[in-house]
Amino acid sequence: MDVLSDVLERAGAGTATVRQLIRQPPWAMTFADAPSLTVVAALGGPVSIRIDDADGTPYSLAAGDIALISGTSRYTIGDSPSTQPEVVFQQGKPYFLKTGEEATAGPDLPARTCGDGGLPGATTMLWSAYQLRDGLSDRLLEMLPPVAIIPAGPRTQAVLDLLTTETGSDEPGQDAILARLLDLVLVVSLRAWWAKPDATPPAWYRALADAPIGEALRLLHEDPSYRWTVSNLADKVGLSRAAFSARFSKLVGEPPLTYLTGWRMTLGADLLRDTDSTIAAIAHKVGYHDTFAFSVAFKRIHGVSPSVWRRTG
Repeated sequence: MDVLSDVLERAGAGTATVRQLIRQPPWAMTFADAPSLTVVAALGGPVSIRIDDADGTPYSLAAGDIALISGTSRYTIGDSPSTQPEVVFQQGKPYFLKTGEEATAGPDLPARTCGDGGLPGATTMLWSAYQLRDGLSDRLLEMLPPVAIIPAGPRTQAVLDLLTTETGSDEPGQDAILARLLDLVLVVSLRAWWAKPDATPPAWYRALADAPIGEALRLLHEDPSYRWTVSNLADKVGLSRAAFSARFSKLVGEPPLTYLTGWRMTLGADLLRDTDSTIAAIAHKVGYHDTFAFSVAFKRIHGVSPSVWRRTG
């Protein structure tokens, strides 16, 4: 598995909600506890995005544009920056702002497909939310701005057409198809964003373009528990030990074994939070046969011991 695919899978990017919204302006809704990553695609009509816990600068989407929203706890989507929201989403449930009552029925509420229907001037958009695992999502989101706008293009449009068709259907296997199509939208969008001349993708992503270092990263992600050394990694990619170490450090921003330790600790933190495995079992799974050595490395990276992380994480 390649490194980006590994990061996406481990971060939980395969578990997302997909909704299609068709609304007649004016309309707006606020998401008060925003998910880790939101993907919004404008299919027709005006779409405006405002990050409410930042400076409030609006972002506009034209038909076919995609927005990746991350690193924020509250944002508003509507037909115009001036439209006041009618509904606020908290803990996944919609509430009317005027009354505070839960909005449980009616055409104004997002479902897989909902809204006013295809009236002239209506806005049609896709909204999807990823609840990513905290530590692992950092690898994915660390270099994205709060809102990344990916302009319409032939590659994204083809996927959006498929996703739109499937979202409007209700057939067996629908959730599986939607999840895979949405993952495709996400990957294509990330590629397009990180390919922009002014983008600053993570160092590990840039390093994937280098054949030897990209292969080394693939090996580390494919088998993080293996007893890797600089020497055996260098042998695997056909470089001398010194040349490999210098090249990896320059491209990735840290030495090979430092990168490996950080990745192991990220995986360990995720396992401590999401499983009931013993600390010894987790240590072994991420490449440590000595539980004490794992605990020392974990505390150096995360600032607390594995047992404290598990209780408070």
